[in-house]
Amino acid sequence: MKFLNRKTNLFAKKLISLGVLSVLTFSIVGCSSLDTEQRREKSARTGENVTLYAACDSGADTVTAKFMRDFAKRVEEKSNGKIKVETYSDSQVGGDSEIFEACQGGNISFVFQATSPQVSFIPEAAVLDAPMAFDNIEIARKVLDGELFEKLKGYYSEKDLELLGIADQGFRETTSNKKIEKLSDFKGLKIRTMENPYHINFWKSLGANPTPMSYSEVYIGLQQGTIDAQENPLEAIIVPRFYEQQDYLVNTNHFIHPVTCIASSKVMNSLTDEERAIVYEAAEESKVWARNTTDKQLDDRIKVIVDSGTEIINLDKKTLEEMKRASESVWDDIENDIGSDLIDTLREEIEKYN
Repeated sequence: MKFLNRKTNLFAKKLISLGVLSVLTFSIVGCSSLDTEQRREKSARTGENVTLYAACDSGADTVTAKFMRDFAKRVEEKSNGKIKVETYSDSQVGGDSEIFEACQGGNISFVFQATSPQVSFIPEAAVLDAPMAFDNIEIARKVLDGELFEKLKGYYSEKDLELLGIADQGFRETTSNKKIEKLSDFKGLKIRTMENPYHINFWKSLGANPTPMSYSEVYIGLQQGTIDAQENPLEAIIVPRFYEQQDYLVNTNHFIHPVTCIASSKVMNSLTDEERAIVYEAAEESKVWARNTTDKQLDDRIKVIVDSGTEIINLDKKTLEEMKRASESVWDDIENDIGSDLIDTLREEIEKYN
């Protein structure tokens, strides 16, 4: 009986989620017999005014949601109120995959999210899963604004999307109840990771024992000893208070945690040249603002961890280089899956800025 109730509750929640998404979709595209673009144009535009819609799966207090709201504010200000962008965070209109697909179809104008959930739709986005790629955040951001970004835009375009910019939540770091100071310390470490094959293979290459687990289950997993460690950007470590169950924060800097701003090509094509220019300008400015926000919050995040009694470990250059060499096979895996063009570009851009 408990199993049936649990299944019924999950089904009901799914119906509610889809219902909310359907209501939003209906409000954007209308229900006339016109084609999709004409319906959207009719319902979203009132005289000179345009209403657009942005969504993210993340919580309202995250950099991702702040990035979205700042973008919406800039669009409205730059258009003198003629373009309004309504924002929906906290999975209000669906999870990452649902809102991504809705954006493809033109039912949501803009989506703000990490690249990980996009890989199943755009395999080439996996280039940003290359481990130990960047020595520091400054190099990472230069690369994400350069030739690699321009090439990625083409792959998004093929899927009826426009990649407008990539901000970040900094690097993903590791918290652990085992002291980690050298490569051999990772051996046998039971660490929670995302269900991402490249992330899983990265931890295996270090000798760790990666355990894919839902983000919502991590705190209990740490508390009960199911896992010894977990990895996330600092923001995602602080909010659920993972540090309460961990003795060490290890600055592994193993993956950049990108946050993309993507737009529906169908929606963008329905805008005037002037309106599109406003969107592009706002996205560029908000990307920089979001990066600065990540940096400004960093000291506060670290202070919370230190005050909790968790020790911070900065790995030395030798250990980081050993981690990089050990995980070269993951780069090969990505290249085998998406081809050499993007991986070669990533290597060249890194070398240029190093």
